[in-house]
Amino acid sequence: MITRKTFLSALVAAALAAGTGPDPARAAGKSVTFAYQDMTTPIRVLMESGELEKRTGYAVKWVKFGGGGDVIRAMASGNVDIGEAGSSPIAAAASQGLPLKLFWILDDIGDAEQLVARTGTGIASVKDLKGKTVGVPFVSTAHYQLMFALQEAGLGPKDVKVLNMRPPEIAAAWERGDIDAAFIWAPVLTVAKKSGTVIASAGDFARKGKATFDGIVATNAALSAHREFLTTFVRLLAAADADYAKDGAAWTASSPQVAAIAKWTGAAPAEVPASLGAYRFPTLAEQASPRWLGGGAADALKSTAEFLKAQGRVPDLAPDYGAFVTTELVDAALKP
Repeated sequence: MITRKTFLSALVAAALAAGTGPDPARAAGKSVTFAYQDMTTPIRVLMESGELEKRTGYAVKWVKFGGGGDVIRAMASGNVDIGEAGSSPIAAAASQGLPLKLFWILDDIGDAEQLVARTGTGIASVKDLKGKTVGVPFVSTAHYQLMFALQEAGLGPKDVKVLNMRPPEIAAAWERGDIDAAFIWAPVLTVAKKSGTVIASAGDFARKGKATFDGIVATNAALSAHREFLTTFVRLLAAADADYAKDGAAWTASSPQVAAIAKWTGAAPAEVPASLGAYRFPTLAEQASPRWLGGGAADALKSTAEFLKAQGRVPDLAPDYGAFVTTELVDAALKP
């Protein structure tokens, strides 16, 4: 039986083994480490601009990770202050009582994650995955929705070979022909669709009550020590999203905004505009609303955690998922 204590110990041990243990040389003052992934979202424009550092005087160490589970493990190690993760790994972290909180909805995933089957595999529906091999990053939002899709199609764990792969590993396996299908996001999704067919989308399952999102979480220690920095961060995040909402048509393959996103994610500039268009980005006011940080996000985390527990991915459920969500920074950013 996996206990909460042993699960937390395993998270820390894994992080230390990966070389992400606490760094005693890290400045104790105006310095934070941010763990990001490869989602094609407006935050990359902010990262490229250096505006956050200019406005706050902070040194920000941007570190790229292969998946939300990796981000959570690094945060558990104490070496990462703030990070991007999907609702599934955040739900898993909350279920284990990790000292962190969701303070920003990076994106409503919508149709930005999709299940793609390789051309020639004979897969035309989720039911056709029986006997096939599927790649997906475990404990990710895509994994959560894949398992729901298989369950809905009447397929059990022995019917489909589901492999735990980070996005770069999925790209390599797809190129070699080692997997028949993948549930993934851009830029790997864009590559897979060139020689595959979309079988299902995250948006399909969201309409069935299995909504997913990417969020930004901070450790409780970081929230306490860097509150003014994080409030400024939220204002700038909202401004980046608002700029895209206002003038997204100008974010073409040759624009500086897309160049920034391509640089930080590894996506091809020509593919970025379509990838951006698959997401939805809540406004600052929407962030604080009951739909998101004001209640909906906690409900989504609880629902996701219940599914993860049924799948044996987490041993326990948290008594209150609202305790892992905060509107404090958004509320502060909304004030004049």
